[in-house]
Amino acid sequence: MTMNNIVEIIPFSQDLKDHIKTLNIEWLQKYFRVEEKDEIVLSNPQEEIIDKGGLIFYAKYNDEIIGTVSLMKIDDTTFELSKMAVSDKAQGLGIGNKLLIHCLAVAEENGIKKVLLYSNRKLLPAIHLYRKFGFEEIPLEDGIYERADIKMEKLIP
Repeated sequence: MTMNNIVEIIPFSQDLKDHIKTLNIEWLQKYFRVEEKDEIVLSNPQEEIIDKGGLIFYAKYNDEIIGTVSLMKIDDTTFELSKMAVSDKAQGLGIGNKLLIHCLAVAEENGIKKVLLYSNRKLLPAIHLYRKFGFEEIPLEDGIYERADIKMEKLIP
């Protein structure tokens, strides 16, 4: 199965709002646990991400949503790459790659100067992907997510 020309990246819409929660809960339960902060954001994506100036995107393949990612606004020029998840059945097919390319293009188009993210070192494919796209490790502050043991950022030209 080749995904390159068939996967479509589409923006958030109210009828797709449940997918961000479903996809994220799936991987959070597999690797970590769902934190209170996750539950709040994932249950209310319109209020917690979109209404605060953020963006949510979905990867659609054969009329099925198989991935998601968000850019959560921190300030006018800094956004957090967050809530990135790809369905287990689509793992290893480059969906995360396509979502990340899309987010970085949107960041550049919208004058976003810095994209940061929180992750965990045991998620080796994710860390590899972020490094491949130029994200560099920076000091991690306490208390953001229990599961986060690495913070990375990328400056956008």
